[in-house]
Amino acid sequence: MKNLLTIGLVISNLIAFSQKPNIIFIFSDDHTSQAISAYGSKIAKTPNIDRIAKAGAILHNNVVSNSICGPSRATLLTGKFSHMNGYKVNEKVFNIDQAVFPEALQKNGYQTAWVGKMHLGGLPHGFDFLNVLPGQGHYYNPDFINQKNEKIQYEGYVSDLITKFSKEWLGQRDKSKPFFMVVGHKATHREWFPDVQDLGSYDDVNFPLPANFYDSYDGRPAARDQDMTVDKTMVLASDLKVNANYNSPAFKRFTPAQKAAYYDYYQNKVTKDFESKQLTGKALVEWKFQRYMRDYLSTARSLDRNIGELLDYLDQTGLAKNTVVIYASDQGFYLGEHGWFDKRFIYEESLKTPFVIKYPGTIKAGTQVRQVVSNVDWAPTLLDIAGVEPTAGMQGKSFFSLLKNPKKSWDNNAYYHYYEYPQPHRVAPHFGLRTEQFTLAKFYGPQDSWELYDIKKDPQNMKNLYGDKAYAAIIKKLKATLKEKMIEHQDTEALELLEKEPK
Repeated sequence: MKNLLTIGLVISNLIAFSQKPNIIFIFSDDHTSQAISAYGSKIAKTPNIDRIAKAGAILHNNVVSNSICGPSRATLLTGKFSHMNGYKVNEKVFNIDQAVFPEALQKNGYQTAWVGKMHLGGLPHGFDFLNVLPGQGHYYNPDFINQKNEKIQYEGYVSDLITKFSKEWLGQRDKSKPFFMVVGHKATHREWFPDVQDLGSYDDVNFPLPANFYDSYDGRPAARDQDMTVDKTMVLASDLKVNANYNSPAFKRFTPAQKAAYYDYYQNKVTKDFESKQLTGKALVEWKFQRYMRDYLSTARSLDRNIGELLDYLDQTGLAKNTVVIYASDQGFYLGEHGWFDKRFIYEESLKTPFVIKYPGTIKAGTQVRQVVSNVDWAPTLLDIAGVEPTAGMQGKSFFSLLKNPKKSWDNNAYYHYYEYPQPHRVAPHFGLRTEQFTLAKFYGPQDSWELYDIKKDPQNMKNLYGDKAYAAIIKKLKATLKEKMIEHQDTEALELLEKEPK
């Protein structure tokens, strides 16, 4: 009998691996690599994201093409840069008439779904099922918009609800077809509201200040002129809940029990601690940093627990055998580096985004990918995994071959272009190139400056080498590559700016 069961399991696995794989893309918001233990964090606890990384591949140099929320999602859907898909800045309306890669999956027998945060200002086609947050959504008792464009409010914590709705769809889908599903989490977006059960999860941790927390921004005028510092930009009441306004729109959505739990923690503990210290100067800034880290990582804890619940569901239902699971964020985020929170800059902490993937029987456990890939490459990679040809007009290229053979040669040149200015954080528009060793950037508009960083020597992007004559030949070569990428990717606006540069 035991032999028969073993043979049956082998046959079941062979059948699973011969079928088109299911694909689940778990997509969070603002969750940076520095807050994931699989990426080396000694403080953050993300055991379930780590499960994916250990079972498959981890990408160490996955960069984004425009470090901001909505445009990153538009790039995922289209496999195009922002200037080609038309979604350059947040809070606009995505052009739903253009091709999106889930359509190609549908035409090849896949069911498709998106649950949770989408943040595109409209509902794109290509999905058999939608249940998404309007705009940024709310952490507590949020509204969801369904396929019929009906808005319904549900009681509960947003990460829990997204997991619940994802599992429900997986249970009721047409089981004769493979599926693709985006699980779009709101966490860890500002203002960092943890689940009630995670309040205070990191209160016993004293976080070390990043080495460049008190960055003076020498030689980097754009970095000096931003408005995203923990010191001046982060708000005590709304961001850190010190004497929070419990009649604000966010708290008005709370149930009495939820509000009581938040009041007890933030008013009776956090606010009293703050007021008892009477902080000023550096002591105040560093207290804000500690509170920021505690809320951010507690919110990430709520997120990671829900990822684990979904992974457990796949294991329990047998779906894990033939389901590709990806975890990624829309971009990186600053956890006090340069004295900042938020993203936007081409600098490493916000340029790079986590990306871990498991594909049983195809991607070896423990695979390390160090080549430079971009989020514009995600859509063609997902299609490649499904055995589907790229959609016409896609600008990215599949890195599926790298996941199977990380020693494969690869073009380590990723193009970047950020647009949103002046609000909300006064980060100057810029374009640039990220290679295996260097980052070259041109700031324009309110700024007119070039920056160059040797990532191997200066991973924190502190020393601008652009005026160093020793790097003149490297700069010339990088500018030539940058121009090639602009032409290849049809970024005519940036190309015109580049060609106006003095020779």
